[in-house]
Amino acid sequence: MRSLSASILIVLFSTMVAQADEPRPFPGAVSRWNGWIRHDFRVDDAAVIVVEPEKPLPGRPWAWRGEFFGAFPNADIELLRHGWHLAYIAVPDQFGSPRAMTRWERFHGVLVKEHGLSPRPALIGLSRGALYCMAWAAAHPNETLAVYLDNGVCDFKSWPGGRPKGLGTGNGSAPEWAKLLRAYGFRNDREAITYPGNPVDRLKPLAEARIPILLVYGDSDRTVPHRENSEVVHERYRALGGPVERIVKAGADHHPHGLSDPGPIVKFFDRVWRESDSHVSPRP
Repeated sequence: MRSLSASILIVLFSTMVAQADEPRPFPGAVSRWNGWIRHDFRVDDAAVIVVEPEKPLPGRPWAWRGEFFGAFPNADIELLRHGWHLAYIAVPDQFGSPRAMTRWERFHGVLVKEHGLSPRPALIGLSRGALYCMAWAAAHPNETLAVYLDNGVCDFKSWPGGRPKGLGTGNGSAPEWAKLLRAYGFRNDREAITYPGNPVDRLKPLAEARIPILLVYGDSDRTVPHRENSEVVHERYRALGGPVERIVKAGADHHPHGLSDPGPIVKFFDRVWRESDSHVSPRP
């Protein structure tokens, strides 16, 4: 009898441990996004979105949108087809500021610790979304799998600074520049102009961690000029020994983002995931 009782206790304990290790289901309102299950909930009082693939890849990789969830989504949709989760946290008008990164850190902790996603997301930075993604990667290189930037803002002197502030060749935006000053707590233009934390200035931590970067950009972008943003990242990252690839869209302006065939973008994500050790690492 004792042996039987002990066996029952062992089975019960093992079941409880296994259940405790299972990722929690995502909370919030459930809907459909392009055919996939979407969850809308809040983390740290910010609205967040998680879209689930039908069959998650082992290790549960995920792509993290920096901004503009649902805009030019063909690569996002293909990643879902390939077994990636898709996630987004709404911290608008923060331009990748430290305040925004605090929210990102809490969201990352929830997705990894409570819902079992990989500790190293791949980042998608369209336009100003690049400021968020590159700020995260520079501060958290060990929690970054890869970065894909699409006509990305890599120096906010170029945008929203640009011609209105005499800081770049692009159209810029005086109203968005004012928002940026508030987001970072800059007291004046000079503090913003001399700020050393733009993505083009913070590439060394990424290069040291060997974070792959994919740059997709138009060479006729009048809003976020490639020579002040993507090309600076490409040249400086190569000089630092970082792995970087680029796809240049000849004659293309800022819009549309992405590629008509997202295959090269998805292959980049899948290859980086296969070549990392994240897909076989145990969940923390």
